[in-house]
Amino acid sequence: MATAHIEANLEDVAPIVLMPGDPLRAKYIAENFLEDYKLINSVRNMYGYTGYYKEKKITVFASGMGIASIGIYAFELFQFYHVEKIIRIGTCGTNSKDIKLLDVILAESAYSLNNFPQLFDGDTEKEYPASIHLNRIIKNTADSLSLKLVCGKIITSDIFDPYVDYDKYISNFPKNENFIANEMESFALFYLANKLHKEAACILTVVDSRFDSRKVTSKERQNSLNEMIRLALETSVSLDK
Repeated sequence: MATAHIEANLEDVAPIVLMPGDPLRAKYIAENFLEDYKLINSVRNMYGYTGYYKEKKITVFASGMGIASIGIYAFELFQFYHVEKIIRIGTCGTNSKDIKLLDVILAESAYSLNNFPQLFDGDTEKEYPASIHLNRIIKNTADSLSLKLVCGKIITSDIFDPYVDYDKYISNFPKNENFIANEMESFALFYLANKLHKEAACILTVVDSRFDSRKVTSKERQNSLNEMIRLALETSVSLDK
């Protein structure tokens, strides 16, 4: 089968999908972590791969940037390819001085001013939760890997917040909430998972902080992203246990 944006055959897509934003990161994960992998999608260069990690069939499929892009790919994977679980693995900026560069964040929910839910089906909520079940397994897996996780609510934004005045930006969001990070995709993913009775989670690596002007080196960034990738892969294996 094929959709407007995915050329994969139905049997080529695993029930569990890891979803980085960057298509080249999907390629990197397949080449460095999966065995017997194959390219299952290259439409619009939005690469998808399916292979095996510790004998578990896993698909890695890029989402692109922003709510509109992940909304297309997550919906088609959930609705037409029978995907049951999507774990987003991406990068973010932090709003907290207590969260450091390269820390790994697990999103409990995503808040957004975007009207994706209203346009999709008339829904008007501004915050949607991650899967409690998936998050519990991710936390247990992180413990087994001795990997520290910072858990909390995040903001999904339509703009890249380092480019704008932060005080003006953050004033748009509820003052009584502690949003620990900003990114650009998870709100749509969580909404669709809740709407379609699927499961979704989001693991993020902090690469920007308004409290730290240091630049993360490419080596540091890659090592930290590898930790996040391994966490997602090990979580996928744990889903059978």
